[in-house]
Amino acid sequence: KHYLCGYCAAFTNIAVTFPIQKVLFRQQLYGLKTKDAVQQLQKDGIRNLYRGILPPLMQKTTTLALMFGLYEDFSSLLLSHTSAPELLTRSVAAVLAGTTEAVLTPFERVQTLLQDYKHHDKFTNTYQAFKVLKAHGAREYYRGLVPILLRNGPSNALFFGLRGPIKQCLPEAASYSAHLINDFICGGLLGAMLGFLFFPVNVVKTRMQAQIGGEFQSFSKVFVKIWLERDRKLIHLFRGAPLNYHRSILSWGIINAT
Repeated sequence: KHYLCGYCAAFTNIAVTFPIQKVLFRQQLYGLKTKDAVQQLQKDGIRNLYRGILPPLMQKTTTLALMFGLYEDFSSLLLSHTSAPELLTRSVAAVLAGTTEAVLTPFERVQTLLQDYKHHDKFTNTYQAFKVLKAHGAREYYRGLVPILLRNGPSNALFFGLRGPIKQCLPEAASYSAHLINDFICGGLLGAMLGFLFFPVNVVKTRMQAQIGGEFQSFSKVFVKIWLERDRKLIHLFRGAPLNYHRSILSWGIINAT
């Protein structure tokens, strides 16, 4: 049940929020203001608006199915075989689920390439993008794996650990629709908070995954490079964060409620 619910939640979310994600992606990669990123997408045309949706649709539906399903499975397994405190056990289960999700990094990798206008002349669809990466070896599919691991495990632990307490702080729901609204608010607030917290990690991940071939640079090296490019100002590193915050409210609200 949890695997199926995670799958449906991701499908609904991607279908609704993909255009917003594309604007955010351009801001993360090029440090653009929201207005400039929107204008860039307008120049690309309506035909390219949903270009690159297949990889996140395949990746997100699978990763969220794994996120919710494996979390429940790992939790049950650990709770029945260990005597550790439940909070610790569930945190470990969340980290394990997030780490397992990283197996699907190639889909996130291809999504990045398809959304970057600099690669529009190299390939036109998901299959061609995978084919281009194959020529550089299997390792190329997993470029950006380190920031994904740094993001997935801790964010899962915080999401599953905090959504219960946050929902308890909301007014008590007396009907199904009220429960749905509470779940939307709880998921939205938590997702927005985590999205803001891990935003710099995603900026580094995007920069790493926009590259095809060449040196595999470390997370710290890419971070320093971006930091210097953006005048060593923290506010420039968070370009796109306000849009990501609002997208995450909608996105994780939909996911948690669904």
